Amino acid sequence: MFDAANARKAAEDMQQQIIRETFHLVSKRDDNVCNFLEGGSLIGGSDYKLIYRHYATLYFVFCVDSSESELGILDLIQVFVETLDKCFENVCELDLIFHVDKVHYILQEVVMGGMVLETNMNEIVAQVEVQSRMEKSEGGLSAAPARAVSAVKNMNLPEIPRNINIGDINIKVPSLSPF
Repeated sequence: MFDAANARKAAEDMQQQIIRETFHLVSKRDDNVCNFLEGGSLIGGSDYKLIYRHYATLYFVFCVDSSESELGILDLIQVFVETLDKCFENVCELDLIFHVDKVHYILQEVVMGGMVLETNMNEIVAQVEVQSRMEKSEGGLSAAPARAVSAVKNMNLPEIPRNINIGDINIKVPSLSPF
C-alpha cells in the first residue's frame, strides 16, 4: 500500500513538473513568435511538440508527436476555444475551474483517444446542449456551479469581501497576504 501511495505521489509530482515546465516555456515567449516548441526532456524529447495558443489570460497547449500537422492542431485549438466561448458565453478562468466536467465533455466531443472526432462547432454545441438538458432533467447539484460562476461574474467588487452570504450560507473569507 505504501509503495502504491509513493508511486502515485511520484506520478503527481512529475505531472506538476511537466505543467510548470510547459507554462515556463510558453509564458515567456513573445506573442509575435510561432506557437510551436520542440518537446523538452520531460515530455518525451524531440519526437514531441508543444503547440499552443494564448487568449487573454488563458493558454491552451497540446502536446503532439512529430507526425501531427502544426497548423491542423492550431485549428483544432481554435475550434475548441470558440466552442468553449459559445458554450460559456465569453469563457473565462472561472468557467474552466467550476465546470471542468463540461470542459472535458466538450474536449471529448472534439478529440477522443488521440483522434479528432468533430470540428463542426454547431454539432459540438448541439451535443453539449443535449448533455446539459439531460443533466438538468436529472436535477441534483449540477446547476450549482453555473449559478456560482454567474454570481461571481456579475459582482463588481472594489475589494475582496470578508463575508459572503448566499441564502442561508455564510462564508467567512480569510485575509490573504499579497503575493
